[in-house]
Amino acid sequence: MSARYDAIVIGAGHNGLCCALDLARAGRRVLVLESAGQVGGAAQTHSFAPGFQVSACAHLLHGLPQSLIQEFKLQDHGLSFAATSMASHALNPDGRALRMDPPQVAGSELPPADAAAYASFRVRMARYADVFATLFSITPPRLTLQSWRARWDMLRLALRLRLLGKAPLRELLRIGGMNMYDLLDDNFHNPLLKGGLAFDATLGADYGPRAPGTVLTWLHRLAGQQQAGARGLAQPQGGMGAVCQSLASACVAAGVTLRLHAAVARITVQQDRVSGVLLADGTALEAPVVLSSAGLRSTYFGMLGVAHLDTGFVRRVRNFRAKGLVAKLHLALRAKPHFNGLDDAALGGRLLISPSMDYLEQAFNPSKYHEIPQHPALEITLPSINDPALAPPGQHVLSALVQFVPYALGPDPEAAKAQLLENTLATLERYAPGIGALVLASELLSPADLERQFGLEGGHWHQGGLTFDQFFINRPVAQSHQYRSPVPGLYLCGAASHPGGGVAGWAGRNAARAVLQDGGRHGT
Repeated sequence: MSARYDAIVIGAGHNGLCCALDLARAGRRVLVLESAGQVGGAAQTHSFAPGFQVSACAHLLHGLPQSLIQEFKLQDHGLSFAATSMASHALNPDGRALRMDPPQVAGSELPPADAAAYASFRVRMARYADVFATLFSITPPRLTLQSWRARWDMLRLALRLRLLGKAPLRELLRIGGMNMYDLLDDNFHNPLLKGGLAFDATLGADYGPRAPGTVLTWLHRLAGQQQAGARGLAQPQGGMGAVCQSLASACVAAGVTLRLHAAVARITVQQDRVSGVLLADGTALEAPVVLSSAGLRSTYFGMLGVAHLDTGFVRRVRNFRAKGLVAKLHLALRAKPHFNGLDDAALGGRLLISPSMDYLEQAFNPSKYHEIPQHPALEITLPSINDPALAPPGQHVLSALVQFVPYALGPDPEAAKAQLLENTLATLERYAPGIGALVLASELLSPADLERQFGLEGGHWHQGGLTFDQFFINRPVAQSHQYRSPVPGLYLCGAASHPGGGVAGWAGRNAARAVLQDGGRHGT
């Protein structure tokens, strides 16, 4: 069997769907292939116990641009929100929690000086994040700026930097390569406030708050939140899977063909350029353009094959760092839990167990030796508070990101996971007394589990670390940083490409733009 399309997209995660939708809206005949039985990739909703549903990996929406929702009319395709503008609460075992909203912070034990400093700090950082967000829609240029589009993109970025003013620009240059630990020590005194802010600098990363470059990852996240506009941090109705379901519906309406249970065995090449794909069931599909949202090594080594790549490029791909340190915990609870210092309304927000930067650093340290943390740092949500349909009446779901969990769990991974679950429940018990007695069922996914189930290479949700040597013109590697590959017709459209992960769709949209600019052809 053989069928021909203008473009084939591998993977029906949010980036693949955004890419396909942009190409279809430009008049291309597009096929999306997904090996799983549902769309979404790491942004999907699944049942982990009878009657209990949860966002399987990503569980909050913070970076999807409001402009994308409006342009694609996703609300007409079923997207709605159970909660928006969600506050973050930094928890303390003694109940002295802090409520952190973007404009202000509040807490009974917070020094007035820190409250005032927080407001000015967020305003200052929001200006930097706005400039940072300019990078998201830019195709990383070649250093020679060969195209007029690349020149315009760089001019636009330079103008945004110049408009900051001399003193703010100097400060941005000072802090850009700093670690979050020192930056927060420069601005605040309260350990709980600093711990809550530092958590976002390390979330999804493979380093602690003392690592150089953590300000970069914090600004990356903040820039995504700026793109969300007034929606802020949000919980989609029906879980994160609803986002990709709405994108899939928009794709089908635009004429995209979507095939599930369609695993790609090989990307085919004829006369030194891509010619299509071969599915695992033997079906041959032809297209002059193939875009992969899979991981870097999965694409180049697994589906394409090193025979089509030069030795230096293979070495760079092999050395691309993708070491995930985040596990995902799901709990089915027989009743609503009580957290020290929080009322029922606060349970619908984002709860952080990161009481100080030292706590966060100590939670990270064991991972350097492939050990699990005794006292993990946690991002917790109770999605059934805002969306009761996710659990049976009167019962609840708890979803938590657990940091920092090594990919390799030693000779007995199941025993290590059992110990991690015990440590995590013990940590929860200190902040929510009695929660252990409420647990009906649990699911704990290690970074290796996330790789197996959702294709996250190395268990890393950015499909590769966000560090200066793997960012912008360095992402993912030379000869592949503009979404184009060394093999004409093959493009990357996933989180391994600029600007990285998070449910935002920029990598997919930028890749589609590269295809349209090339007119279906490219060289390197």
